[in-house]
Formats: sequence, structure tokens, C-alpha cells
Amino acid sequence: MKVLLQSMKPVLGITIFVLIAAGFVLRDHWLPLLEQNQADQSKDGAVSSKKADGKKNADQQKIILSDQAIANLGMKVKSELPETYWKTFQVPGMIVDLPGRSDQSVISPVDGVVEKMNYYPGDTVRPGDVLYTIRILSETLQQTQTNLFKDTQNIALAETKKKRLETTRGAIPEARIIEVANEIKRLHVAIKGYQHELLSRGFSQQQLQKISAGDFVRDLDILVPDRMDRVGSTRTPVALKASGTKVKQEPPLTFEVQESKLDLGQQVKTGEMLCLLADHRQLAIEGRAFRDETQLLERSVREGWPVEVDFQERESTHWPAIKQSFLIEYLSNVIDPVNRTFAFRMPLENQSRVVQQGDQTQVLWRFRPGQKVRLMIRVEKLENVFVLPADAVAREGAEAFIFTQNVNTFYRKPVRVLERDRRHTVIANDGSLTPGSFVVQGAAEQLNRMLKSSSDNDLPEGYHIHADGSLHKNEDEGK
Repeated sequence: MKVLLQSMKPVLGITIFVLIAAGFVLRDHWLPLLEQNQADQSKDGAVSSKKADGKKNADQQKIILSDQAIANLGMKVKSELPETYWKTFQVPGMIVDLPGRSDQSVISPVDGVVEKMNYYPGDTVRPGDVLYTIRILSETLQQTQTNLFKDTQNIALAETKKKRLETTRGAIPEARIIEVANEIKRLHVAIKGYQHELLSRGFSQQQLQKISAGDFVRDLDILVPDRMDRVGSTRTPVALKASGTKVKQEPPLTFEVQESKLDLGQQVKTGEMLCLLADHRQLAIEGRAFRDETQLLERSVREGWPVEVDFQERESTHWPAIKQSFLIEYLSNVIDPVNRTFAFRMPLENQSRVVQQGDQTQVLWRFRPGQKVRLMIRVEKLENVFVLPADAVAREGAEAFIFTQNVNTFYRKPVRVLERDRRHTVIANDGSLTPGSFVVQGAAEQLNRMLKSSSDNDLPEGYHIHADGSLHKNEDEGK
């Protein structure tokens, strides 16, 4: 056996030499196959690594919160659908009195002394209420009352004389009867003039009848006027009320004594202002814009675009929703030389509440002159976009994110922001957000910080997550 192995050594050496030489000659055929096999192994390793990284990134885009955490954050969720959004520019505004409608002065019709004051600044009054009682000191009015009484009596005497003369017609000249008739006509004209003067001074028809009977008026009541022309409205005819037609019922007309100009016992003259009554039923919103914004405002008027008004009220107010459309009705043609702005105005229908405190009734108005507002003037329309609250989008450098909710699981989605103002953020409808998705309406920045600080699949202790995204407490917890 040993002799046999020794005899085969030369043959094995020659065989190994031939194989090595053949491999060297055929290297162009087997070397590419070896390199491809190594590349395939490297590729399989890269794919596995990429899948692992993808799973890790997917886990980093969601956060799981307990019901208590959701309640503590006060998160609200809304199903979002594409809508239309208007790009606007903001200008300051203020609620002001409607010129010629909101305020009304009450003046003294006679010279006299204030004997009674029934209402004071802040009180609510209605048409027909007695504001003041003034003792008349005017000699002219006293003489007018005297002349009215005299001529009324003279007419009665002249009528009696005319009847007596007519019974003796033919025995006396006809000229005497004509003369008495002319005298009666003259007295009627004079009485009509006296009555007109007294009526213009605030006397009533009942007082005129008393004066004609010899009961002179010494004290004059100043009444709250019944302003029938308020904002073009009139009283509803009785025929419409009886016909069954539904007519919008307006609240009773009331005034507020805004300012009083006199004191008890003070002497006043004819034409002197006694007080200022305010009717805040109809007000106006006045905005101030710069010269380079004129074209935008003119286009808004030309196109009939309404102006959005931010009254800066809290959401907890219990006033009814404002259904009025605010259209610009006036553009000033004068620029203020001090602040270099011009005014534009829109009407405002006010809302009121009646508060009863004992015997006192007070009307509380929702909007008041001097109240600051923000006005958003329309510039451009963006269609088919998502409009979210401003704090529903988190920013991280150039990236913007929103959060969608699936029970207790919140997913972060990158989005593209088209427009942002103080209240809204406009998101492009480019497929990043599916229409109908339930989007968290606030606390996006806080959720983003919590997501970055949490670990992968970080669950609250003692809880587990279901496939539908809901969080449940472990059944064996506490056992």
C-alpha cells in the first residue's frame, strides 16, 4: 500500500498542476459568476436593512396616548373635507355710531327752569316717557296762550252775533253780516297760527284744548321722541297682521340716556340741549386702509365680496350667531393728512338683551361704539384645499405636520402649507391628507414634541394596543 501511494505522487502533482492551469485559462468564465453571487448577497442584506429602517421610521410617525392624556390635552378631532378659502389682508376697524341714526339730541323747546328729572345717564327709556318737567318762563309763550284763549272766546261771540244778524236779514245792511263773517275768518287764522307755535314748542293737542278753555299750561313735559324713521323701518300695518302673513317682529324701540347736560333747578333756554339719547340698534363698522390698498377695496366693492369681521370675542359667549353679510357701502374720497389712511364703512345690525333688576329695566347691547375689530378684505380665492386651525399644524424647520387620530393612536403626516394667518392654516390637497380623515384640531406642536421624545412603540405601562388602534388595559393587571 505504501509503495502504491509513493508511485501515485507524481500523477497527483501533475493533475493538480493541470487543474490550476485550466482554472487560470478559464478565469474569464468563472470570475464574473463569483462577483455576481457576492453582489446578490450584499443586495439581500441591504433590502433587509432597508425594511428594518422603514419599519423603524413608520413606528416613529405615530404616538399612542391613553384616554386620560387625550382628555388632559383637550384635543378635538374633525373630519376634514376640501373647501374654498379666501386669501385676505387685514386692516384695523372700529364699531362707530351710524351717522344720523344712532344718537339723538333732546333740546329744550322753551325758556324755563328744570323742575323734575326722571331719568339719568345709563337709564333705559322708551318713546313717550317723560324725561324732564320744565317750568315755563317765556313771556312770549305766556302771551301766545293768552291770545289763543282770547281769540277762541272772540270767535264764540262773533258766531253768536252773526246768528242774531242773520235772523234780521233785510232789516239791516248785508255789509254788516259780511263784516262779522270776515272777522270770524280772521280769528280762525290767528288761532291756527297760535296753535302751530305752541305745537312746535312741545305742547300737545290736549293742552291746546285746555288753553282754549282758559286753563293755561305752566309746566311742560319733555317726552322721549318716537323715531318712526329708524333705519328706514315702519310699523307693520294692521291688515298684514290680521291676514296671517308672517312678519318679523322687531324688539320694542328703546333709548339709553347716554349723557345729561343739566341739573335739577337749572335754567335753560330755547334750543339748548338737555340730554343725548343713544339707540344702538343700528351701528356701523369703520375700517381704515392705506392709499396703496385702494384698488383692493375697490375690487371688493365692485365684485360684491363680503368682508370677514373678527369681533375678538370669546367662543363662550352666549349671543346668537351673526348671520349678517358685511358689504362695503361707503368708501371715503378723503385721506386723513395725519395718519395717511382713508375710511370705509359697513352697516352693523346689533343684538340686545333685556335685563330686569327690580323695577329697573336695562337693555344690554352686544356691540358698542368704540369696540375694536379686525377686518379681513378678500384678495384671492383658493379652491379644493384643507382649512385647519392655526395650531393644528406643527412646524419643524421646513417641514409641516398634522396628526390624524385612530382611537388612541395618532399618526403624523407631512403636509404642504399654502397659506397661514392668525386663525387658519391652509393645506394643499395633494394626496398627503385623505379627504374625510379625522384631523386633530389643536395641540399639534405638543404632540410633535411628545412623538420625538417617545421611544418605539412606547405604550403606557399596563396597557396593550389592538389592531384598530384602541388602547386597552391588560386583563391580568393587578393580579
